Amino acid sequence: MKPETELKRRDLFRLGAAKATEIAATVVSEKLALRERNWIRPPFAIDEATFVSACTKCDKCIEGCPHQVLFRLPDDTPAMDLINRGCRMCGEWPCVRACETGALVFPVDDTKQHSPVPRLARVAINEQTCLPYLGPECGACQGTCPVPGALTWRDGIKPVINEELCSGCAICREICIADPKAIDVSLLPDKPTGNEVR
Repeated sequence: MKPETELKRRDLFRLGAAKATEIAATVVSEKLALRERNWIRPPFAIDEATFVSACTKCDKCIEGCPHQVLFRLPDDTPAMDLINRGCRMCGEWPCVRACETGALVFPVDDTKQHSPVPRLARVAINEQTCLPYLGPECGACQGTCPVPGALTWRDGIKPVINEELCSGCAICREICIADPKAIDVSLLPDKPTGNEVR
């Protein structure tokens, strides 16, 4: 085999390996982006595209959360762990106050008559696993909801979530004793990430 031919083959191999690495990196990046779109941003997060640019990944919001609800995603930006812990919606919102870049920001409220309450996620009762819907009484989540009227009881036995009032804090899920949990948490249907204020 001529040396020139061997050199060309090596170049072709290097080019192929580099292209394969590039494709693999793109696939991993796309999978990571897809997975991260399923995470819920901290309270009062601005829209996702602007959030990613504004967040400096300083961890101040994570450190500011006294209940360890916030955590770092693989890209080092913050998200909420509402699957395992409910947001206590602390009165002073220490996670938001810790943000110095504007990635988390309170909405402008000219009335100043009430503290803003963000809608964090969609929370729903899973009637297939909720004990009162299966027959035995439970009531573990009764009295845990911080939003008046968001969690009510049909016939005094079965829990019902009022989506118009529910903040999506997921405290009811944290308290739920069913296995698997009878409270489902998902992204808001009208907003893929971040959260809205009602």
